[in-house]
Amino acid sequence: MEYSTFGRHVALDAWGVDFDLLNDTSRLEKHMRVAAEKCGATVLSAQSKNFDPQGATVLLLLSESHLSIHTYPEKGFAALDCYTCGYHVDPMIAIRYMMDVLKPTQAFEKAMRRGDGPIEVVRPDQPVKVKKVI
Repeated sequence: MEYSTFGRHVALDAWGVDFDLLNDTSRLEKHMRVAAEKCGATVLSAQSKNFDPQGATVLLLLSESHLSIHTYPEKGFAALDCYTCGYHVDPMIAIRYMMDVLKPTQAFEKAMRRGDGPIEVVRPDQPVKVKKVI
């Protein structure tokens, strides 16, 4: 069986997020697992780290790739990243769910199509056009 190398990658910077939420790895991991489920991904494992005096990193290893968040609660900032391989899992669904949870006052996102030629930045609000590799 031959597998496609096609993937979608979404990166987002969120500002104006609640300090306590950004400093709570347990709550972030719980919501990220829901986000992964909503976009159709399979969670293989999770790693999380609280930093001193504040800040958190949570990484979900997905069968399809990964979903991560890195936080700076003192600045109200979170950097999210979701990359998924294949045609069936949409990382934008996971990122949008996390935005509903985080409720930032500002957010800046980039979506990319990868693995079927040059990396292409696409508009996040429109579906990624899929080029099937045969």
